Amino acid sequence: MQAFEIAGRKVGAGHAPFMIAEMSGNHNHSLDRALAIVDAAAASGAHGLKIQTYTADTMTLPLSTGEFFVSDPANLWTGRTLYELYQEAHTPWEWHEAIFERCRYHGMAGFSTPFDATAVDFLESLDVPCYKISSFENTDLPLVRKVAATCKPLIISTGMATAAELDETVRAARGAGAKHIVLLKCTSTYPATPDNTHVRTIPHMRELFGCEVGLSDHTMGVGAAVASVALGATVVEKHFTLARADGGVDSTFSLEPHEFRSLVDETERAWRSLGGVQYGPTEAELKSLRYRRSLYVVEDIAAGEAFTERNVRAIRPGLGLPSKYLGVVLQHKARGYLKKGTAVSWDILA
Repeated sequence: MQAFEIAGRKVGAGHAPFMIAEMSGNHNHSLDRALAIVDAAAASGAHGLKIQTYTADTMTLPLSTGEFFVSDPANLWTGRTLYELYQEAHTPWEWHEAIFERCRYHGMAGFSTPFDATAVDFLESLDVPCYKISSFENTDLPLVRKVAATCKPLIISTGMATAAELDETVRAARGAGAKHIVLLKCTSTYPATPDNTHVRTIPHMRELFGCEVGLSDHTMGVGAAVASVALGATVVEKHFTLARADGGVDSTFSLEPHEFRSLVDETERAWRSLGGVQYGPTEAELKSLRYRRSLYVVEDIAAGEAFTERNVRAIRPGLGLPSKYLGVVLQHKARGYLKKGTAVSWDILA
């Protein structure tokens, strides 16, 4: 797979992971806070900042009964109607230009998740550099085709989707013009648990669909993301907030700025540590070879005297014969007088 660019930054296996800060509804209905989130994400090392483009009316109906009401007590948003939830969480469309302009100022890729065709048209008018398809829309093939037809890089979360459904989605995207697709392993629970994250799926997805892969991470902390990079993730997305204590629909499972900085640093360390298949000393290790154990004379030895376990031992440094030759050395005598501290070599053996 060839690496590609999003807003001037390379995405692919030969490059450090592309780190996305997801603002979602953590702006708490304040444009000033939204712009402060952009600033903090940039300062924390994010390469991209993502918002969501919808209205309550493009998402659902203003009904408060049956399936339009969240009644599951285990759900983070229980007791709310879907319409109320989306009203609270949406990012006003009139804010988008200011948010993306602030992203460009910081050298970040500012982009969004559209939830219907009107959102795609609107985002195209703002010339976003890429698109994201959410887990809940990854089987909405008309929307996938609409986004793919822009021919911009397409990031798709895979939450809940079967392999067969993802195959349909990827085929639809490619058929409509998408040339660069990233599939993000995602668990659509909020928050998600590490036990339910299954990052071993990541290399399997890369092989199965022949595209870049990554993680959309709803767990707490950075461990799952670091593990994903070790398994080949080239894109990592994590929800971001200024402070969880400030509240917000997604604040519970969002990282604060210092935590996101740790995420960026640790995932890059994980990526750098992968290297290649390596045996033998690296260039940086060559100077350390001298501190291996090797055979040394540890007592003065007269010429013709036999080597014994008393007068020859394996010690540091490593300038003598390797200690594996001790048995051979003990079968010989000293060729000449040897002072304590002499490194054993073949030419002192008689």
